Amino acid sequence: MTLLAVAAAKAMMASSAFVLPFAKAADRVLGPRGCCLTFHRTAPAELWERLPNRDFYVDADFLDRFLGYILDQGWDVVTISEALRRTTSGQPSGRYVNFSIDDCYRDTFELLVPVFRKHDLPVTLFVTTGIPDGTLPLWAAGLEDALLHRDQIAVDGETVALTSLEQRRAVFAQIASRWDGPQAAGCYASFCAANDIDIDAMHWKHAISWEMLEALAPDPLVEIGAHTVSHARISSLSPGAALHELADARLRLNQRLGLDVQHFAFPYGRAADCGPRDFALARQAGFASAATTRKGLVNTGQDAFSIPRNTMNGAHRSFAAMELHLTGLSGAAAKVMGRV
Repeated sequence: MTLLAVAAAKAMMASSAFVLPFAKAADRVLGPRGCCLTFHRTAPAELWERLPNRDFYVDADFLDRFLGYILDQGWDVVTISEALRRTTSGQPSGRYVNFSIDDCYRDTFELLVPVFRKHDLPVTLFVTTGIPDGTLPLWAAGLEDALLHRDQIAVDGETVALTSLEQRRAVFAQIASRWDGPQAAGCYASFCAANDIDIDAMHWKHAISWEMLEALAPDPLVEIGAHTVSHARISSLSPGAALHELADARLRLNQRLGLDVQHFAFPYGRAADCGPRDFALARQAGFASAATTRKGLVNTGQDAFSIPRNTMNGAHRSFAAMELHLTGLSGAAAKVMGRV
């Protein structure tokens, strides 16, 4: 019965007929507030439909429409720096949204930033420095690429025929679940060898480069922050190792891009992934703020080192789904279900 109730609630909350009128009414009650939205990758609509890991991507056409919707509804789109200024100004702050991208891939440069430029809106890029340095294996991207473009793959000594989009998505989920963790790099290297994949060429097919970041750094619409060196789960590290992940990423970005990087986002970012010790380490590393992926709204007096962010699941291509974040309903639901 509980599962049926949850399913019914999800269906109702995904309905534009229910959510959009509710959102308009909620605005009068909720008043000024901020909402931070985050995701990882962007894909053209025609490619998004075929991607084995498509929930990880936001459809660029939907993003374009959503930015127009946000502006039509009277929201301001701001940087993290401006969001924090509003939380401490003591003045009416209006309704504002920050969009941030974690990790940063080639499509961040080629596809995502141009969508924001089209609307003359800012976007925050939280860069994992191991990606442009070429030291972080992009195993999920490489696995997905192989599943997308091949009719069969060799994995764990077996040959798997790929016959449909649904099967490719299922195979991705199965393999990613087995690989995820410290063993991922070794599993991916073996996979590339078994499938005659040039692991370096595959990396740069998907990775953002320092040259791309250097081109983005002077853009007033682009705010660059740090997302560790190796995308480590900070809570799992010793204090010394955790501090190196934070401080070294900031130093690398500062030196390579000529910036004074102020903002940080925790990989994974839920309650089990970062806590008070880690917030203190972010401050010690020289950051002015740290963002999580705990759902919720940004209100006056927000702690700068535990900023809530709402993840945009690529499958949720509707304004109604986005309004659940903008009104704080997704955050309230997450707390009720213990998903914090």
